[in-house]
Amino acid sequence: MFPHLDTATAVLDVVQMAIVAFSVLGLLVTHVASNYRRAVVNTFRRCVREFYLPGGKRGRMTEASDVFDRVGLTEYETTALEELLTLGRTTAPNLAEATGIPKARIYGVLESLADRGFIKVIPGRPKEYQPKAPDEILDRAVENHRQSYERFAEDIGSHREAFLDTYQPQYERASEDISPTAELFHVVDVGEPSERETRRLYRDADQTLGVITNSFAYLDSVAGVLRETIDRGVDVSVLFLHPDNLPAEKAAVQADIVDHVEAEFPGVGVRFSPEKLPWRGTLVDPSMDYEGGEAILLVEEPDVPNHMRQAALTENGSFVAGMKRYFDLVWEYESVERPTASTDD
Repeated sequence: MFPHLDTATAVLDVVQMAIVAFSVLGLLVTHVASNYRRAVVNTFRRCVREFYLPGGKRGRMTEASDVFDRVGLTEYETTALEELLTLGRTTAPNLAEATGIPKARIYGVLESLADRGFIKVIPGRPKEYQPKAPDEILDRAVENHRQSYERFAEDIGSHREAFLDTYQPQYERASEDISPTAELFHVVDVGEPSERETRRLYRDADQTLGVITNSFAYLDSVAGVLRETIDRGVDVSVLFLHPDNLPAEKAAVQADIVDHVEAEFPGVGVRFSPEKLPWRGTLVDPSMDYEGGEAILLVEEPDVPNHMRQAALTENGSFVAGMKRYFDLVWEYESVERPTASTDD
């Protein structure tokens, strides 16, 4: 009877359905956007915290965030504790929402932080979680580490007797066939391992330390411990290869390093060998009665790249004494003071 009413009703139904559809779509978009925002924020935080330092070196952005790594926190634990330090007291669902940590994981993360004494749990419905003060977190981390070490030491101590009873006789039997020559050296890779051993020798030095080197290019890696060695009153001498025996670019590097040594370590003796040096390395506290001394040395192998080479370490007193005799002979009779740069007329 009134066909236009049926049409109007149909239009209303369509409009209502459209409104519902747009409402649902809006909720979905909001949910996705929220999750995406959290993901972007958390990814950015991780990048800032974990990846790049000025100059392109990987590492932590600040010393403050280094603590979380040193304490041994997981990524979720670090994120949760950082957020708690910002928010103060809050609930697990709120923290999960703020950090993007899955709700299925957030309670385990908070329980782990509470077990370590980094946060407080406030009873209630729901429970709330509150961070300890930063100084309390650091103190607790140190205490946790101390307790862990004590448990470790106690555990090792409880097995010590059985371990020695089992393996000491085996070691002694196996060592009977090792000749003195085989014990003369042991080797480490050239690079960080050899530089680490060199720093150890600097620390061990009590009276004298001698260095034979082409250009002392690794000075930066030992500068701090060299300063400590000199401050202890150790007599330090560095025998360089004469720059005439070096390529121009290495001679320039050597000149800069010698300038640095003379400026920063004026007590260090410096001389130059016009003859090629068959080995280079460091020797400390040699004894002419062969009762002490240590050394690390690297023989010249021009065709072998450094990353494929090994350095020899020895604590054999007679061998170190022989190295000292060689060092003294070259220093006294075959070396010269710092050469002056030649100029063209």
